[in-house]
Amino acid sequence: MNFVDKRVWFFLVSLLVILPGIVYLIIAPGLNPGIDFTGGSTMTLQLGDEVQQEDLRADLAALGYPDAIIQRLEAGTFFVRTKELSNDQQKTIFEGLGVSQSEDCEDDCVRSFDLVSPVFARGTVINSFWAVVLAAVGMFGFIWWAFRNVPKPWRYGAAAIIALLHDTVIVLGVFAILGEVMDMEVNLMFLFALLTVIGYSVNDTIVVFDRVRENIQVYANREFTDVVNLSISEAMGRSINTSMTLLFTLLALYLFGGDTIRSFVLVMLIGVVAGTYSSIAIATQVLVAWEQGDFGRLFKRIRSPLPARAS
Repeated sequence: MNFVDKRVWFFLVSLLVILPGIVYLIIAPGLNPGIDFTGGSTMTLQLGDEVQQEDLRADLAALGYPDAIIQRLEAGTFFVRTKELSNDQQKTIFEGLGVSQSEDCEDDCVRSFDLVSPVFARGTVINSFWAVVLAAVGMFGFIWWAFRNVPKPWRYGAAAIIALLHDTVIVLGVFAILGEVMDMEVNLMFLFALLTVIGYSVNDTIVVFDRVRENIQVYANREFTDVVNLSISEAMGRSINTSMTLLFTLLALYLFGGDTIRSFVLVMLIGVVAGTYSSIAIATQVLVAWEQGDFGRLFKRIRSPLPARAS
């Protein structure tokens, strides 16, 4: 299969996937931040084994907290997240539920209670942003150094970062849509999963780039497009097999792993699919488009004025 000649179609498919998410990020409220980013209160409640999640939700709604997020950890144990509570509000909830604060108990008690301030949450967002930036800069520098024996090695680092951004935007866009449609929140687990996706995406891209590097040295007289086609054909089977193995594992975790890790696994599922696609259809195609001068011709076409119409 001639992958290189279909690069425009690959770019168009990615654009069609990314655009709805960008629309939701810009026009709609965007990502739905959880308590880790907005501040609030969390508590772990130890209730009787007969208490169900629906019962606890109804009790909290009756106390004036219908938007509380409840996760069942095990039989009779629940993790509750809600807006930041004052001391009086805490007392009202505890009395309404008939629980007391104690770290070591069997039933009807609060095992832990924590406050996450908005100031701390803003710091988390800022630190997370710089962590992603530093990771991207480090990846770019490492790939540039690792591919120093091929012509224009910096392009490989730049193409890997473009593929990384492609996968990140897809994940953010999907969660922006899910936040609007299903009220799904993003939290620290989402951030951890996103950083994992970034690492996986770059790893999968390097697998393909490594084949390109080897084939450039073996087939020095071949056209770059032929080398890329050959490299993708050789690496695609390994890349897909590895991704499918990981996807089956993640799917099992998503179905049977419980609510606490579901958002993490969902990010991984989306990211693995996007990362496998981008390593073949984005990263390597960006290299070819650069080599063939596609970007230069596109910029010239955008900058050149339209021809004047004849009167």
